Amino acid sequence: MLQDIENTIRSVAAIASPAVVSIGRNGRGTGFVIAPNRVLTSAHNLRDQTVSVTFDDARVEQGSVHGVDADGDLVVIDVATGDVAPLAFATTVAALGAAVVSIGRGGHRNRATLGFISGVDRSFHGPRGRVVRGSVEHTAPLARGSSGGPVLDPAGAVIGINTHRIGDGFYLARVADDVLQARIAELVDGKSPQRRSLGIAVAPAEVASQLRQAVGLAERAGVLVRGIDETGPAGRSGVLVGDLIVRVGDVTVATVDDLQRALDDLSAANGSATGTDTVEVGIVRGADDVTLTVSFAAG
Repeated sequence: MLQDIENTIRSVAAIASPAVVSIGRNGRGTGFVIAPNRVLTSAHNLRDQTVSVTFDDARVEQGSVHGVDADGDLVVIDVATGDVAPLAFATTVAALGAAVVSIGRGGHRNRATLGFISGVDRSFHGPRGRVVRGSVEHTAPLARGSSGGPVLDPAGAVIGINTHRIGDGFYLARVADDVLQARIAELVDGKSPQRRSLGIAVAPAEVASQLRQAVGLAERAGVLVRGIDETGPAGRSGVLVGDLIVRVGDVTVATVDDLQRALDDLSAANGSATGTDTVEVGIVRGADDVTLTVSFAAG
């Protein structure tokens, strides 16, 4: 059994290591080749629109952002990959207990480690604070600088993209399911998705509750509008500072995460944040319930 485990790690490393790269001069992150002249990594690994990419053979190339999904913590870099073979995605989603191999190149040092899927259906907050859903938790130990690297099945196919350590020996990775693969394909094509936004700044539910109590209003669960772009969708539709958002479409809004999920659902259903669709937004203005129709069409 031990020999089988050793052989699996060596086999996966032999397949994947040539395609795994380090990101940044000091190897602050990891990425991997997913298409000719295209490298995938975590968006939080970038500091600018250009970045140095170090390959397994120590070759260093300067890359530039080709497609980015900042809210989803993904970016595709345009960089000369030479004859490096891209990694392939797995055709099935790894289940709880599945054995996985992670490869990281933090600090320009290649590491391959074995672990198991210890949890599914996890989520985390991306670089902009938005909740990113669809992750697994695994136990393959990784050093600093491993985010953006691949999690692979025993056949060497990518089942996930490492995001960050969560302590106690666990790591989170975005699941490379059909939805994520479709998003990555868009980034490879140079399409940077823009999620729908209301154009507002909000206060968390506990702040809204305290403010309502302070002025003698009945407590209501919701998200308080504390700032607004008058030219944005909410501003054009009559939403005001001080309004309490309690519903977007069919989604009841009690927290900031609820609001973001509702907007993400609209983006997924309608394709982009620049569409002409509308949504009903339920607000509480003082003691009154008000329903406004918010349009995402500019002008």
